[in-house]
Amino acid sequence: MVQNERDFAEEAVRIAAYLMAESARTAPKSKGIDDLEILYIGGEEIEKIARKMEEFAEEDRDFLRDAESVRKAKGIVLIGLKGGKSLGLNCGACGFKSCSELENAKREEVKFRGPNCAFKLVDLGIALGSAAKLSAILGVDTRIMYRIGLAAKRLGMTESDIAFAIPIAVEGKNPFFDRVKR
Repeated sequence: MVQNERDFAEEAVRIAAYLMAESARTAPKSKGIDDLEILYIGGEEIEKIARKMEEFAEEDRDFLRDAESVRKAKGIVLIGLKGGKSLGLNCGACGFKSCSELENAKREEVKFRGPNCAFKLVDLGIALGSAAKLSAILGVDTRIMYRIGLAAKRLGMTESDIAFAIPIAVEGKNPFFDRVKR
């Protein structure tokens, strides 16, 4: 059998995405408590995200540039956090004197919902880093992008308080870097 790489590129992206999702899932978590939501987004949903990002461009023109980028993705790994619960450490890193103050604080949504436990935000960063590290090992093109996560959240694709996304492509040059400002 002889196959052209372009014929299985989308399947390769999906396999890479699944492995990246599991790398994020198994990344270390504070006190071993996992409050992450990890999703794979593909197909027509990518265009829906791009259109939602274009709607945000009146407020922030970088959404246009990133919408153009996301259209080049063959798949997306979304990693989100439900961060309103604390770990009971009373560390103050979230800005509150105690974890009970954090948990009882009014949660508001600006772009994302907060406040969030600082340790949970660190967990999110570690999970994103684990997924990105594996993408580099696998040799797929990626970039961590918050604007995609925000658009997915506004479309109701995730219930997370805060979400970032990692678009994935397999091209001769990473389409998510050296982008033109719009």
